[in-house]
Amino acid sequence: MYTRVVKPFFDHFCSFIILVVALPILLICILMLLIANRGKIWFTQPRPGRNGRIFTVVKFKTMTDECDAHGHLLSDEKRLTAIGKFIRKTSLDELPQLFNVLKGDMSFVGPRPLLVEYLPLYSAEQARRHEVKPGITGWAQVNGRNTVSWPKKFAYDVWYVEHISLGLDLKILFLTVLKVFKAEGISSETSVTMEKFRGNQ
Repeated sequence: MYTRVVKPFFDHFCSFIILVVALPILLICILMLLIANRGKIWFTQPRPGRNGRIFTVVKFKTMTDECDAHGHLLSDEKRLTAIGKFIRKTSLDELPQLFNVLKGDMSFVGPRPLLVEYLPLYSAEQARRHEVKPGITGWAQVNGRNTVSWPKKFAYDVWYVEHISLGLDLKILFLTVLKVFKAEGISSETSVTMEKFRGNQ
């Protein structure tokens, strides 16, 4: 009942309300990124959703497309602008994903949608993270976000799939708010973002 009716209704209703209320913030972010990224505002990328169905995720673009002399992208740290760093630190870069929630591609709470190239790298157990819709936040995000290892992150995702409930979702949303205010877990120990998943070795 919760996963089939209550959770989808909550996602659609609340995403619409938040988008309306947050419109001034969205417009300010758009204006700042227009300047910082020379007109490039949006980051869009195909991601696997429930049952591996591919959809296009949308976020605010917090890094430039600067390349070195050989045409290779600079490191994430060098491409992250001051405005982009602020938007990431406050998690405002996630706001556009409310459109994905409104469309039904995502939920407020669920395993984060990762890269399509990871799909063949998962073990059968890890692939269970795709049994539910991906989320803007999730159990792994409130338990370390980018500071925990990939195996641990996937274990958190599968645990969520097995224990999904209204109470757990509310707990995750509450903890997410605390994480945002504390700006915890944004970077891994070796990178401003999360290192790529290379498979189970």
